[in-house]
Amino acid sequence: MSTKGNWSPPSVSGRLVTLGLVASWYSSNIGVLLLNKYLLSNYGFKYPIFLTMCHMTACSLLSYVAIAWLRVVPMQTVRSRLQFVKIAALSVVFCGSVVSGNVSLRYLPVSFNQAVGATTPFFTAVFAYIITVKREAWLTYVTLIPVVAGVVIASGGEPSFQLFGFIMCISATAARALKSVLQGILLSSEGEKLNSMNLLLHMAPIAVVFLLPATLVMEKNVVSITLALAREDNKIIYYLLFNSALAYFVNLTNFLVTKHTSALTLQVLGNAKGAVAVVVSILIFKNPVTVTGMLGYTVTVIGVILYSEAKKRNK
Repeated sequence: MSTKGNWSPPSVSGRLVTLGLVASWYSSNIGVLLLNKYLLSNYGFKYPIFLTMCHMTACSLLSYVAIAWLRVVPMQTVRSRLQFVKIAALSVVFCGSVVSGNVSLRYLPVSFNQAVGATTPFFTAVFAYIITVKREAWLTYVTLIPVVAGVVIASGGEPSFQLFGFIMCISATAARALKSVLQGILLSSEGEKLNSMNLLLHMAPIAVVFLLPATLVMEKNVVSITLALAREDNKIIYYLLFNSALAYFVNLTNFLVTKHTSALTLQVLGNAKGAVAVVVSILIFKNPVTVTGMLGYTVTVIGVILYSEAKKRNK
């Protein structure tokens, strides 16, 4: 019997939803990156720790609204003191990653920041080997050579290279990779697994607790300075509120895109997102670029793609 009459193409509405989610993820991800750069560099709001605390506060509040009220995902509670300690440890690493990334944006253009950030797979492989002594296939490690080589080339050709900003950017990338590896280890048992939205719900308030004293000590009078700025130009309040909300929607759309596609698709889309962010940032901020710098970034992206393919084959 022919089944031709029973065949139906993939749902158009389903594809539109997926495309809409990807577009939202791209917009929020690139938007928060560019707005961070604008605030910390162009606008002159030189308080990256306070800005990160605003992000984490928004993530705390909006995560609770999304899970407890809107029921985007079922709420998962912390089941033990040990699990809480593990989440707190992840939160500290997460804070280090975000703060370092924001600090680097004060000194480096977004295009170079994204080039360095593309080396995350290299640090992930290194930390996975150091912490778990888990070896990948030799081909997987070979693909990391262009990942690192590309950043070396890009650094040599970056007109706006600044050593401290570069160190902060590398630190942010390494911390992001470390958090990913630790998350897989610390929350690996069935009883402790949390989806990314619930993990953010529990991590964000802890991050605020850590960031508050750091802000008070390292960025003294930031609240009074912000209020003084607001009296002169109330746009700063809207910038901070919108920027903080975007920081949450990056995580929300990341989760939703993964749910509607796959982790591998998200990784591929992430590589493309980095390239889009580079182009958009150059057009907006008009930071100088060189052929050598763009060549380096291209080599890094090719290395990341090859690394992803090698990981896929070895699974």
